[in-house]
Amino acid sequence: MLDFAFNDNALAGDLPATGELLYLRRGLDQPGGKLPLFDLDGQQVPDELVRRCLSAGWAEPWFSNPLKPDWLVCKLTDEGRRLAEAL
Repeated sequence: MLDFAFNDNALAGDLPATGELLYLRRGLDQPGGKLPLFDLDGQQVPDELVRRCLSAGWAEPWFSNPLKPDWLVCKLTDEGRRLAEAL
């Protein structure tokens, strides 16, 4: 996965890698900023990608899915939305 290298003083801290940014952008048009469980090819979004976004503060857990408790249902944080809109 490639990382972006931007030179913008308005964007401080770590920036999302390409896959992370594409994942975050998919939440921009969803109610409440809900992030997808599946990619555009119908494959489950990798847990490690979701966990990186959670640990960076770009996403947060939204609710537990009682039918699939191992799935991470997440939504954008304000920081995640800001990055997804800016990059």
